[in-house]
Amino acid sequence: MQNPNYYCIIMAGGVGARFWPVSNSNTPKQFIDILGDGETLIQKTFNRFAKVCPKENIYIVTNKSYKEITKEQLPELTDEQVILEPYRRNTAPCIAYACFKIKAKNPNAVIVVAPSDHYIEKEDMFVEIIGKGLEITETNPYLLTIGIRPTSPNTGYGYIQYDEDNALSENHSVYSVKTFTEKPELEMAKSFLESGDFLWNAGIFICSLSTINAAFKQHLPDIYDLFRQGEGLYNTPQEEDFIDRTYQVCRKISIDYGIMEKAENIWVYAANFGWSDLGTWSSLYELRKKDDNLNAVVGNHVKVYESSKCIINMPRNKVVVVQGLDDYIVVENDNMLLICKKSDEQQIRQYVTDIQVDFGKEFV
Repeated sequence: MQNPNYYCIIMAGGVGARFWPVSNSNTPKQFIDILGDGETLIQKTFNRFAKVCPKENIYIVTNKSYKEITKEQLPELTDEQVILEPYRRNTAPCIAYACFKIKAKNPNAVIVVAPSDHYIEKEDMFVEIIGKGLEITETNPYLLTIGIRPTSPNTGYGYIQYDEDNALSENHSVYSVKTFTEKPELEMAKSFLESGDFLWNAGIFICSLSTINAAFKQHLPDIYDLFRQGEGLYNTPQEEDFIDRTYQVCRKISIDYGIMEKAENIWVYAANFGWSDLGTWSSLYELRKKDDNLNAVVGNHVKVYESSKCIINMPRNKVVVVQGLDDYIVVENDNMLLICKKSDEQQIRQYVTDIQVDFGKEFV
């Protein structure tokens, strides 16, 4: 029987701009079957955490505009489990909102917070680690984050440095944290890899409700006070009006910058369960099957000549010929086409911004 005090908060409000044009503001990547195996990323995430937490204790935090698609893809959710943000304010406000909502129902809750759009290869190992993390934080005032042992000097991930000499006695894969580093330059990422005491930041953390609320009160008191004013209104008809007013004045800030980089009770669970944040076309390229020339091709009528190491994603029945491209992204969706060097894919966000300014929101 699953522990009734275990809860999960799945963050699903992002647009996934770096996966444009397949991911866009109408249908972000978390609602897309981007791996082509019959399940969207948010469905995969929900089903994964349902192995650890009771299904009725899993909450999805998303933008108001994604209410219908969330309920459509996860019909087992009640309205109360779909937490709707009126505006995007980054991760700290969305977590604070969800925590106060859960607190109104169960102040003894222990929570795991995770993005909705990650790839996990070894799900059984993942479930075991999350379960152990919940057990640890149920009885200890830790903010426990998940760190992935790096396999390359990836500049698209944040890094966590841990203290090899300070592991938990009850679990030698859990270490105290020395530093957090945002996405580094390549040379720094190489030095992190060589040092052996850095992990990729998976953006997943586990703690008791009382521990995270204390962290908000200490490190983000303005956000804590804003959402605390709603006590007595959560899970009532008055909640929506309160949240609309609160989000108008709430500042944008990430949980990493606002709390994780400042708190002293941070620990990291070093893991290796085959993880990717699926943040870019290149990360998806690494997971897809490839032909003899290392091209990853989706589409029934795609012909590729004298090209290598490309990711090509085309509508099912569109006839496409690609010739003479090496290390490119070629993606079409509806009336939008992207042709971009993989090495320049971090610029896709800027391309999307330019398209919105020059051609209108309907294309992004």
